[in-house]
Amino acid sequence: MSEMSLSEINTSGLAARLLPIMIAVFVAFLVIGLALSVLPLHVHTGLGLGGFAVGTVAGGQFAASLVSRIWAGHFADTRGGKQAVVWGLISASVAGVVYLVSIEFESTPLIAAAILVAGRAVLGGAESFIITGAVGWGLVLGGHANTGKVIAWIGTAMYAAFAVGAPVGVTLFDRFGFVSVALATTVVPFVTLAVVLPMKGVATQRKEGGSVKTVIGAIWMPGLGLAMASLGFGAMMTFASLLFSERGWNPVWLGVTVFAVSFIVARVFCGHLTAN
Repeated sequence: MSEMSLSEINTSGLAARLLPIMIAVFVAFLVIGLALSVLPLHVHTGLGLGGFAVGTVAGGQFAASLVSRIWAGHFADTRGGKQAVVWGLISASVAGVVYLVSIEFESTPLIAAAILVAGRAVLGGAESFIITGAVGWGLVLGGHANTGKVIAWIGTAMYAAFAVGAPVGVTLFDRFGFVSVALATTVVPFVTLAVVLPMKGVATQRKEGGSVKTVIGAIWMPGLGLAMASLGFGAMMTFASLLFSERGWNPVWLGVTVFAVSFIVARVFCGHLTAN
């Protein structure tokens, strides 16, 4: 649990230093991937609610992730990336507990959906802390010269989790119902803590950061571009499994997994372009 000073960090063995962080990101985002294809099916077929409810439940995570990003960034900057990842994992497990509570209200679909929205909100906050902490942690370890590689590799771990989580989640859902996904969401983050807690953190640099207004002024253009590019991602991740199910295309998780794999390929072969 001791902190590692910046002077102890060198650029050799970057992949080896990042691997435990990538494993933590992979396992943590696996619980998000488990529900990507399952939640729309559960809300639509299990609870009998329409597309608006599906979008609200799925979108709750993305909205909470957006709202909590600045808080997560400040926490990671002041407390360190490792602490942000740890608290994110704990929050992700809490989201699984909320999922379990929603099952008790399935006879009242609107209440069950409202509880699911709350669970998704908690998971969105957890996502912010995990990915922000992991990227910040990795960037300090990798150094400025490896910024593109660090972001690409950690992003690869995240989307690999989506690619694997989609088929695993649908399989669990088909065999054991939504309760199995809720249990996995509760348990898996705690397993990941066993990987993260023994790792050395990196000492934070104690210096005054820019104001929120200054930061937004510096990044609003690329941020807007990323937001526009992500609109299709959100729509596809939310409704792809419903479309496949409605048209009888099997497996229903294929759209999500193909998208995630394509994202990984782009990261692996084009991640270096950010340095040019």
